[in-house]
Order: sequence, then structure tokens, then C-alpha cells
Amino acid sequence: MSPGESKPDAAQSFPEADPYASGLLDVGDGNRIYWETSGNPHGKPALVVHGGPGSGGTRGSRKNFDPTMFRIILWDQRGCGESLPNAADPSVSLAENTTAHLIADMERLREHLGIEQWLLYGGSWGSTLILAYAEQYPERVSEIVLVGVTMTRQEETDWLYRGVGRFLPGPWEAFRDGVLEAERDNLVAAYSRLFDNPDPQVRLDAARRWCAWEDAVIAHETLGSPGAYSAKPGNALLAMTRICAHYFANNAFLPDGKLLADAHRLTGIPGVLIHGRLDLGSPLYTAWQLATAWPDARLQVIDDSGHTGSPRMRAAVLEAVAGFAPVG
Repeated sequence: MSPGESKPDAAQSFPEADPYASGLLDVGDGNRIYWETSGNPHGKPALVVHGGPGSGGTRGSRKNFDPTMFRIILWDQRGCGESLPNAADPSVSLAENTTAHLIADMERLREHLGIEQWLLYGGSWGSTLILAYAEQYPERVSEIVLVGVTMTRQEETDWLYRGVGRFLPGPWEAFRDGVLEAERDNLVAAYSRLFDNPDPQVRLDAARRWCAWEDAVIAHETLGSPGAYSAKPGNALLAMTRICAHYFANNAFLPDGKLLADAHRLTGIPGVLIHGRLDLGSPLYTAWQLATAWPDARLQVIDDSGHTGSPRMRAAVLEAVAGFAPVG
């Protein structure tokens, strides 16, 4: 078997297990987060942390886990998915929607479900939130699997919403021209203000321009999901773009570089970092830096994948998760 090649029995997704329990957990500040569990109630707990921020929990992620071995927990972060209230409504305040709030929500959910330790799985923004949680509560984390690694530093946000425009000048100029010329020094903050505009058409037009830019960045990923951002329906699209801009305009509410500087707190937690070499929006350098600072993590680079995956990346995810399955 060649390096990086998946085991034959790890390449097939598992049947999607229907949830056997679900609910809305009151986490304070008028927020209730949606959660559900599937698989084996007595299996190894595994929490799926979705991306975005604001994308909502992808139910298909359950298929990465053997339902006979894992207790699979999905949840929707504040303001999106089936959590209440939904941030698509501009009257819903985002003041209590920060990384610190989401970390606290994860802890409340863990306690609510009576879990001592859990495996954390997620990608993109989900990897940032996982790292922030694990560095604060390392004793609560058994293993980590990250896909499309980000740490949401200022340099990463600047790259995604400005720097990578050098490769895509036409789509980037269309994105840039969606805000007033006087506000173009900080596009993300300018779009964040548009998403709070009382005019629903202004908000929808801004959301469509935002997603058109995101889709331009992944358009070359023919083995993955090109067009994935604009495909979201109405309220889901509005909630995701509003929450994204809110977090990115505020550097994820984290001191810049904190997650990398505190990576030593992950010592003793086994991790697998899976990253596509063709990821334009989240370049490999971030995953490389994290793997260098976290000696218990293994970096696996998928040559044919970008940010939205490929069959080889899906096989790598299945193999990584299977490697952390309970024995016996």
C-alpha cells in the first residue's frame, strides 16, 4: 500500500444512521442550540463540529462514523441550522455569538449528554472552533480529526477575501464592488454591515455576492463540491453569510495567533490533519504550521483535493476516524 493510500475497507461510507435522540438545549442569552445523537448509545462519543461559521450541522457527516461503534453527536451552532433564534433575521442580535460562547455551548452540551470525553471531528471553521475548545478543555478531548484546517487568523481572512483575488481578478472585483468605495479597505466589515441592513433586498443581494465570491474560490474543485455556497436555500444562506462576516470581521474573537501559540496544550491528544493541496482559500501552510507545533498530530496532504474534498479525501477521513474507533 502506497503512502497516503486508504485501506480498501475504509473507502466506503457507512449507512446514515437516523437520530435516536434530539433536542433544543437552552444555553442562555435567549439561545437554544439544536443537537441530535445517532449510532450506538453506548459507543465512543464523537462530536461533529460544522463549518461556516453559520453553515449548520451537515447531517451527512454521520456517514463517516461506524454507527455500531460510535455515539455520533451533531449540533447546530448559535443562530443557524435548527438552533433558535435564526440569525437570518437581522433583529436577532449577534452580540452573544462569539467563539467563547460557542466553546461554552459545547461544554454545556457535553455535560447535558453525560459525556466524559469525546472525539472531535470537523473542518474549515469547525477546525478553528475545535482547536479553541480543545486548548481550553484538553482533558475533555480523546482525539481530533480536522479537515481543511483553518485557525481564522487575520492573515487567513485577508488572504481569503483579498489576497487570493490575484488568481481570480474578475470575481474578486465583483465582490469588491458590492460595497461603497469608501469602505473597501475592510470588505468583510463592510459586508457585515450590509447583512444588518433593514432592507431585505439589500441583505439578499449582499449574501448572493458573498457566496458568488466563495464559489469562485472553489470553482476549480471539480472532484469536490463547486457551487456549494450559493446552493444554500434562503434563510440558510442569509444566516451563514451574516454569521461568517460577523466572525471574520472580528478575527474570530480570538487574539491573533493564539491557537498556534497555544498548540502545546494539545500535547497528548492524538490528531489527524487532512488538507487538500489544491485548497486556494485555505492554503496548506496553516495545516503545516499546526502540525509542526502539535507533535501528536499527523498531517495528510491530499494532492487532488481542494477545500470541498474529493473521493481520496473522503477515504482519508474514513480511515482517520476508523483509526480512532474503540477496540473490541
